Amino acid sequence: MLHSAVPRLHPPIRIAALYHFTRFPDPAALQAPLARLCEEEGVKGTLLLAGEGVNGTIAGRDAAIERVLDHVRALPGCADLAYKESRAETLPFHRMKVRIKREIVTMGEPDIDPVANAGEYVAPEDWNALIDDPGTIVIDTRNDYEVAIGTFAGAIDPHTRTFRDFPAWFRAHRETLLGDTPPKVAMFCTGGIRCEKATAFLKSEGVDQVYHLQGGILKYLETIPPEHSRWEGECFVFDQRVSVVHGLEQGECELCHACRMPIRPEDRASPLYQEGVSCPACHADRTDEQRAGYAERERQTRLAAARGETHVGATHPQARGD
Repeated sequence: MLHSAVPRLHPPIRIAALYHFTRFPDPAALQAPLARLCEEEGVKGTLLLAGEGVNGTIAGRDAAIERVLDHVRALPGCADLAYKESRAETLPFHRMKVRIKREIVTMGEPDIDPVANAGEYVAPEDWNALIDDPGTIVIDTRNDYEVAIGTFAGAIDPHTRTFRDFPAWFRAHRETLLGDTPPKVAMFCTGGIRCEKATAFLKSEGVDQVYHLQGGILKYLETIPPEHSRWEGECFVFDQRVSVVHGLEQGECELCHACRMPIRPEDRASPLYQEGVSCPACHADRTDEQRAGYAERERQTRLAAARGETHVGATHPQARGD
């Protein structure tokens, strides 16, 4: 007797991207139990612990991820932990790392306190009205390679290579940005963590009317239909999708395995693009010797894939980080 296969409702691997600002008096004491639980449950990814909270992305089976999330929610001040979820056919990470850091997102301003002094959340449904207001300036707090593939219409691009560059950029451009009559300042980032910290920084600098997009670009793209959207382009994400568009559907960008920057379809049409070896953004910065090494890595990666294996040198989109 033939039995029809039961259709799979969704891919088996659950990916949870999370962050929560809270105060951990002794983050090192939290490291070993969390790492041990992740190992026992077969969960892979990276979690960062610092005195200001927790941040990271993990992947595994549904029940395993839920156990780890329950553990994190039980940490001091984390009962209201929120996270963003996606699915994958296979584990997108090769190992699990639980690290102690000075900051869960590096700004380099030790006195910033997002727990006590962050800006005002703005729900995605209210975001358009705020940024359409002529009395509002809109600042993209992400890095240059992220902004290059998409941003909100009219947003200011700081052209920062890392989030650590943001305070110096703001201080250098403060008078131009704020003028004699300080405007409302609306800031955004991919998932919320960077703009939450950036609003705390601006408030510490004496800026009063500071707002940030709750849930980040991802929540906006998930919530706001394209016909009402102010978003232009695609949104870079630190997972195997590389970029997403409205409805959080996968975008058209891929990742250059040489420089780990997103590349658009027009970049792949460039004579400077060679898969796994170079793209227009990095071709001039790499030597022939380096490109030869990348070409060999790409060859080994393809051979491993043909054998159904994962090459240890394969690059994952999350590797670059904030």
